[in-house]
Amino acid sequence: MDMTTTYLGLNLRTPLVASASPISQEISNIRKMEDAGASAVVLFSLFEEQIIKEQQALFHHMHTHSESFAEALTYFPEPDGLEAGPENYLNHIRKAKGAVDIPIIASLNGDTPGGWTDFAQQIEQAGADALELNIYAIATDFDKSGAQIEEETIDIVRSVRSAVKIPLAVKISPFYSSLPHMARRLFKAGADGLVLFNRFYQPDVDIEALEVYPHVLLSTPQANRLPLRWIGILYDRIEVDFAATSGIQTPEDAIKMVMVGANVAMMASAILQHGIEHFRVMETGMRHWLEEHEYESVTQMRGSMSQVKSGNSANFERAQYTRAVSNLPSQSML
Repeated sequence: MDMTTTYLGLNLRTPLVASASPISQEISNIRKMEDAGASAVVLFSLFEEQIIKEQQALFHHMHTHSESFAEALTYFPEPDGLEAGPENYLNHIRKAKGAVDIPIIASLNGDTPGGWTDFAQQIEQAGADALELNIYAIATDFDKSGAQIEEETIDIVRSVRSAVKIPLAVKISPFYSSLPHMARRLFKAGADGLVLFNRFYQPDVDIEALEVYPHVLLSTPQANRLPLRWIGILYDRIEVDFAATSGIQTPEDAIKMVMVGANVAMMASAILQHGIEHFRVMETGMRHWLEEHEYESVTQMRGSMSQVKSGNSANFERAQYTRAVSNLPSQSML
């Protein structure tokens, strides 16, 4: 059984990839994921705020005593000695590359052009096999149009693409007025792959402490319907690779994603819930299903249930609420 696939020009042993999560903060975990069957690892994200914080700290230390006497130069800190997230991130890439044979994909998370370009170059120099841009922007400005927000995203992708040669994936949200149009613009701006979809973590309210606080909920299988639908619509219409993420918990979930056109199925919540060994469970289950249904390879299966090949575009395009509700058992409506 040939389980190999390609993603961002990388040859992968299976479609099972670890998506960005705290698990990859430990080199030992990255080794365990490789041993369990992960074919690539997307590292935890470096946030735009961390890059800005390092730049501000460096400026502060280099200028705080600039008006003192000459000997003050002796207590300027060396930039390489600063305990800052970005430099640690680059070192983490180098260590990960030295520890495993599978591809290591770096991840940048932000919403403005800012320092992305310079740091993307440093990530490339550190040895990352590819870079995932995690575009995370909540539209809260009443004076900014949807078109302006989209243009900012395109500017980020275009500027990073011009700065690096390694493959570039863009992780986006589903909240665009025309997702196919935006997907095509991202491809033209230089994206080699699209990761569908980014999940916005919603705040909660502590009614006793009277505080708004972040409340992270792991994804559930119900969340995989959204990437399944859109990958199925976009497959074979835009020349990019597709990574499915959100709600992929079982071998069947991963198989469905490949069937609609995904190159890879990414997991984080399932690994956080079931442990790193869940990669082995996923691969075994996929192999058994493919053998039972007489598939010779993952490639043979890929895209077979996409919109362009399924023959029924309405099943992808319309919610078909009436048909869905009419098939519900009556007791479930009580």
